[in-house]
Amino acid sequence: MKDLFAEIWLTMRANKQRTLLTGFSIAWGIFMLIVLLGAGNGLQNGMLSGFRYMSKNSLSLYPGYTSMPYNGMQKGRVLHFTPADVEFLRTHLEHVSEFSPIYNKWDATIVNGTTATSSTMSGVEPGYESMRNLLMVEGRFVNVPDNSDSRKVVVLHESTAKILFPQGGALGSYVQIDKVLFRVVGIYTEEGGGGNRTPSFYIPLNTAQAIFNPSGYIDDVSFTVEGIHSEAGSKLYTDNVRRMLAQRLQFDPADQNALWIADRLSNYLQTQTIFGGIALFVWIIGIGTLIAGVVGVSNIMLITVKERTHEFGIRKALGATPHSILRLVVIESLVITTMFGYIGMFCGVALTEAVATVMAQMGTSSEGPQMFTNPTVDLGIVLAATVILVVAGAVSGYIPAKRAVNVKPIEALQHK
Repeated sequence: MKDLFAEIWLTMRANKQRTLLTGFSIAWGIFMLIVLLGAGNGLQNGMLSGFRYMSKNSLSLYPGYTSMPYNGMQKGRVLHFTPADVEFLRTHLEHVSEFSPIYNKWDATIVNGTTATSSTMSGVEPGYESMRNLLMVEGRFVNVPDNSDSRKVVVLHESTAKILFPQGGALGSYVQIDKVLFRVVGIYTEEGGGGNRTPSFYIPLNTAQAIFNPSGYIDDVSFTVEGIHSEAGSKLYTDNVRRMLAQRLQFDPADQNALWIADRLSNYLQTQTIFGGIALFVWIIGIGTLIAGVVGVSNIMLITVKERTHEFGIRKALGATPHSILRLVVIESLVITTMFGYIGMFCGVALTEAVATVMAQMGTSSEGPQMFTNPTVDLGIVLAATVILVVAGAVSGYIPAKRAVNVKPIEALQHK
């Protein structure tokens, strides 16, 4: 076997141009496939990062104002969600897994000693953290006893905790929210960052209603739905919700200003459909590039075998078996395709990883959704593509070699 590889190495050195052309076709095919797939993944990851703000299967309902007359009532009526409307939704909405009405107090002041900051205070129910993709760093989120007993507890973002408690120790301490004392029970962070928004702090909804919201009106209702897997199903669901609330709140179902529905599920499904098409397009181009590499290898190996037909005749005349000649050609083809396939794979992976590292460093200075994120490719796909090209190279060498060794020695010796 050592002599076999030595002979292959001598053959490759004797035909450097042919070897380099064959290798370049292989390396370029693998490299371009990895780069194209990485670019597609980076674009998809960047666009889907916009859905990290809320769960992909979540919907939010926001009452607005009527822009159309309805049943003798003039347009311009301001609509509100009352606690009764919230309970109606809680009992009548279908396929709901998590549900939370929300009250927001904008620019609420939170104070610890002489340090103060302002942000949005949100009164929410337990379960909101899973919809909102909040990650607890310390402590816990608002729970059922907190809400049912209207406890004065608050959950801070880690950046707010650092402002108010620069020395640490926020958990279990007390802060004032608009001069009302609250105990810190949790500190959270956000998946993907919070973008340009000032992080909110959260208290139990019943507490917010009792202390800060005498009107009892709810700003919006958010919930997650299960069992809907198509855009058509999502649209049908939101249409039914709109008709149901139009009947209860007395507005025209066609009046889009009366009720705004943030349908993240439908948006996510649309995005998935778009990127399914982009992924297919990238794969077609990538596989086309790979096929071009295979064809290049096949053509060069065909020329190689044709040039060596005379050599094969001499080998057979000296007693070499067809099997030994075939083995020589196939192993030479495998060596070339494996070596240059690895080079192409290494360069492609190195480039995508380098871009991913640069993008990650850029992301630390600008939180929130990015248009292009983590353009890497699954290692299994990379290895599979490389193996396919290597096997194709071996087959490309085997087929013409099989024909050449079947030629009689006298005919092979006369071949020029």
